[in-house]
Amino acid sequence: MKFKKPKFWDYKKPIIISYLLLPISLILTILKVVINSIVKKKKYASIKTICVGNIYLGGTGKTSLSLKINEILGKKIKSCFIKKYYPDQIDEQKILANHGKLFKSKYRSSSIEQAIDEKFELAIFDDGLQDPSINYDYCIVCFNIDNWIGNNLTIPSGPLRESIKNLKKYKNVFLNGNNENIDKIKEFIHKIDPNIKIYQGEYIPLNMNEFDKNKKYLVFSGIGNHKTFITMLRNNNINIVKDIEFPDHYQYLQKEIDEIISISKKLNCKIITTEKDYMRLNNNDKIFYIKSELKILNQKTFINDISKVYENN
Repeated sequence: MKFKKPKFWDYKKPIIISYLLLPISLILTILKVVINSIVKKKKYASIKTICVGNIYLGGTGKTSLSLKINEILGKKIKSCFIKKYYPDQIDEQKILANHGKLFKSKYRSSSIEQAIDEKFELAIFDDGLQDPSINYDYCIVCFNIDNWIGNNLTIPSGPLRESIKNLKKYKNVFLNGNNENIDKIKEFIHKIDPNIKIYQGEYIPLNMNEFDKNKKYLVFSGIGNHKTFITMLRNNNINIVKDIEFPDHYQYLQKEIDEIISISKKLNCKIITTEKDYMRLNNNDKIFYIKSELKILNQKTFINDISKVYENN
């Protein structure tokens, strides 16, 4: 999305503006219920489907987890990625396409049919949890631990696409990042449904050896989890003297990049961004990016569980 999410979304408790927006949230919820009751979900017998989605809007690590699932299962079954086409998400589309076959179109159902025609056996959906037309074989709801559920209200009162209570129908939760409140989050989830499976991961930088830790750095990003990116860098002893946050999937203007370079010169520091952001830039030798991957902490259990998707016919 191109807008920068309101700060009040991530307050632990709702404020007045959240309550004022509640009628709109209620109307949107009712509309979704009506649509879901009208549209019939389709189950695809000739291809297995895994949806990596979210309830919290943006920045939960869906693409990273989709890549990891493809890395794990792609060795055993012919797999592909499916992502609904949005012109402002070229960055994620490029990353997925660099790691496997990507089908993208305005309608996910069209992409599924293309994948079936090309004899793919497994489709990994990057987003699409709220798509009322598809009955997935396996769903995973991703959360960023730093943001968690914000003020626990639905859009526009809060950051949730649907009620957090709906976790009980998805059954699988993936928590990204490190946080001292992880046990409280797990407890919260299991109060909704004690049978929900919880997996956990953290982002691991792959090219830290390319950066001199004695230097100073300006860091910028236009992703949904800027705070997590900054924390990862600081945990790896990167000396950040300034960080600049842009809205998720932000399309940079050249004058904005020029301004970032100008600031870095004044501060006498180098510039770092994310791989996703770099994909949105014209090649620039003054800007460097961090390559990272998702490390699954309970990977053995995770692999065992998702492997059942294609083992159970």
